[in-house]
Parts: sequence; C-alpha cells; structure tokens
Amino acid sequence: MDTVNEHYATGKRKNAIARVFLRPGSGKITVNDRTFEDYFPTTVLRMVVRQPLVLTETAEKFDALVNVSGGGVSGQAGAIRHGLARALLQWNPELRKGLRSAGLLTRDPRAKERKKYGQKGARKRFQFSKR
Repeated sequence: MDTVNEHYATGKRKNAIARVFLRPGSGKITVNDRTFEDYFPTTVLRMVVRQPLVLTETAEKFDALVNVSGGGVSGQAGAIRHGLARALLQWNPELRKGLRSAGLLTRDPRAKERKKYGQKGARKRFQFSKR
C-alpha cells in the first residue's frame, strides 16, 4: 500500500466521527467497506459529502476511503464532509481560502440539547395548572 500519496484527516459532526483517507484515483468513495451510493440513499446526503470535492474541482482526482462511526446518517455525512475538506487541505494548502469561505473547515458545533429535570424534554414543559 502506497502511503506516501495518501492524505488522512478526521472530521466530526454531532456524535459522528469520520476518518478519511484520500488517495489518487478516479473519484470512487467507499464508506465502511460499502459503496457511497449504497451507504447514503438520498441525493441530499450524497451532495453534502461531495461538496468539498466539487468546490475544489477534485472529484475525479481522488478515491476516498472513509471509516465513520457514531451518530445518524446526517451527522455522518457532515463528518465525512468535514474530513474530506481537511484532507484536501493537507494535499494542497492553497485551497484553504475557498474551503474556508464555503464554511467547510469549521466544525459545526450544533448538538442535541440535553433534557432537563422536571421537564418533558430540553425545552418542552409539562402543562401548568394554576388550580
């Protein structure tokens, strides 16, 4: 295995963590030993994952091998996007300006708010009874 031309990065979103390996190739993306189309059934999630590659016009230059765990499919797609952007930055630091302006290098801090005691959920309350 040729590790000299391999670029590694970690992406995170919600509770999902993605380890992304970029290798020179034809644009094939493999997620957890499954095809990209098989792992992400909706076109929106596929678009989210491909965003850094399309933006930098490198979609046909690299094969991506991704191991992702935790969270749901949406969080995992966001984590892969973050990891791909970071890996592309390792390959070519000059891409930073474009990736940064598209907001692909910033880890999305939004996460689920915890449930509070004495309440039904994070914000929802039980019905108030005056009498």
